[in-house]
Amino acid sequence: MAARAAEKLKGRPPAATGADDGSAIGRALAMLAHVARADRPVALSELGEALELPKASAHRIATALERQGMLLREPGGKRYSAGQRFVEMSADTLVHSATRAARHAILQALVDDIGETCNITMLDGANVIYIDRVESHWPLRLNLQPGSRVPLHCTASGKLFLSDLRASVRKRLIAALPLERHTPNTITQRPELERALAHIRESKVGTDNEEFLAGLIAVAVPIMGPGKRVYAAVAVHGPNARLTFAHALTYVPKLRAAAERLSAVMFATR
Repeated sequence: MAARAAEKLKGRPPAATGADDGSAIGRALAMLAHVARADRPVALSELGEALELPKASAHRIATALERQGMLLREPGGKRYSAGQRFVEMSADTLVHSATRAARHAILQALVDDIGETCNITMLDGANVIYIDRVESHWPLRLNLQPGSRVPLHCTASGKLFLSDLRASVRKRLIAALPLERHTPNTITQRPELERALAHIRESKVGTDNEEFLAGLIAVAVPIMGPGKRVYAAVAVHGPNARLTFAHALTYVPKLRAAAERLSAVMFATR
């Protein structure tokens, strides 16, 4: 208990306990769990210490997970982050998780209340992934099913996720993003994007004023998880022919109320 409390005070994720059974699978799962909880690439030495593994064992497990695409090692370094296969598996798990029925019911109630399409998204590397979506009854719709991915820099949820990242991580990610122009309103200059993110960081409301698709308005708020971190987002969107940007912002209180209910459902056992 004391060791785990000390780790929290240092800002490190608590040690995973899956290695306790001593099996190779248990150790590998524990390593993946530790990397998944970290908010930065994790050094091999830290993995070994956290999981109480000899250096050679930690290196062997990390190398095997890297070969399988479950871990990604920094070029020329000894730090590891989640690999693409691990990210894809995590996304698939969220889309089809046991909480889907309750999550979908909350989203359906929100759509019934405000009359516009709503979705739940999460950060997926350099993209936003839809994990759930309920369409409005209006004939004009956008077909983005769960599992669909959209850009970070020009979507309401994407900008919300970017704004919540640590400054060093955010700057590195923004520098790597192509900032492709999708509409005349798309932000394609990094300084301008940083200014927009600063405003979102303060308001906790992500916005898309025809930045991703011409004629589409969207507003998103965070779904908070353990440690008061932004784990997901719930958003509303609709065509500007019936949903103006100003009108979309009036839905923020209802989005926040739904986000609290979704947080309780999605992260109750975490």
